[in-house]
Amino acid sequence: MNEKLTNYLNGVFAPYDGVKSVAELKADLLADLQERFRELKADGKDDETAFEMTIDSIGDIEQTVQEVANLSRTLERQVLTNFSASNLPNSDFAGVTAHKGNFDASSLRGSDFSGADLNGSSFKTSDMRETNFAGANLTGSSFYSSDVRKANFDGANLTDCNLSTIDLEDASFIKSILVRTNLSMVGLVGTKFIGVKLIDVKLTMTDLRKTIFENCTFNGVDFKQSDLRGVCLDGHTFIGVKFDEAALNDASFKGATLKNVSFLAAYTWHSWSKKYYRAIKTIRFDDAKMDKLTYAALKGMDADLSNVTVI
Repeated sequence: MNEKLTNYLNGVFAPYDGVKSVAELKADLLADLQERFRELKADGKDDETAFEMTIDSIGDIEQTVQEVANLSRTLERQVLTNFSASNLPNSDFAGVTAHKGNFDASSLRGSDFSGADLNGSSFKTSDMRETNFAGANLTGSSFYSSDVRKANFDGANLTDCNLSTIDLEDASFIKSILVRTNLSMVGLVGTKFIGVKLIDVKLTMTDLRKTIFENCTFNGVDFKQSDLRGVCLDGHTFIGVKFDEAALNDASFKGATLKNVSFLAAYTWHSWSKKYYRAIKTIRFDDAKMDKLTYAALKGMDADLSNVTVI
């Protein structure tokens, strides 16, 4: 009869083979069932009756086993995605799925995360230099205060990603997806944004003088208090963009399209400072196109709009 009990449990637990906690539950349960069966036999029950009563005594065992297995697998996944404080330079994570992975305070220089699904992962205060994230899903991930110089984000999805207060010198964003991405207070020397649609992105308090923008569209982007002195933004499209309190001396918007774009100075005791007026006058808008409201605001600040087309 012990063999019959064993076979019964083997059938119940078969779908969960390999799950450690379920195997432990199975061993404990078998011992309990064998003891219960012996007690029923001692009370004078025949084998079949004792067997049926033993099985009935454990209730809905299949549901219990499933719940234990699900919990165990969840815990195993958490262990497999916790790489915090790890020394893993030049590691191969290409194509992996690691939702909410923890890579905080880790050394991952030169590692390959291309094509990986890293939704909601954290890379805070980590060494991510020369890391390859090409084509990766980084939605909702955070790189706060990390060194990400020369990293490759080409084609990566950076929706709702926090890249604030990090160093992205010489990093590449070619045809990347940037939606509500936070790039505030970031080092962007030599960083390339090519063929990118930036939507509701924060680029505030950032030095952009040596950042490269080519064939980009800016929709709802906030450049507040950023340094754009001498930056070439020729031919780009700006819709609902804010350049409030930004340094714009000698910036160029030649051939650009501007709609509902804001150029507000910091409010001081004398409001519109002469220094800001002088900066606005140095911006080149040759052959630019802009809506009436943007045109009127810039005209009120004495910008040179002699070769601008109003749309």
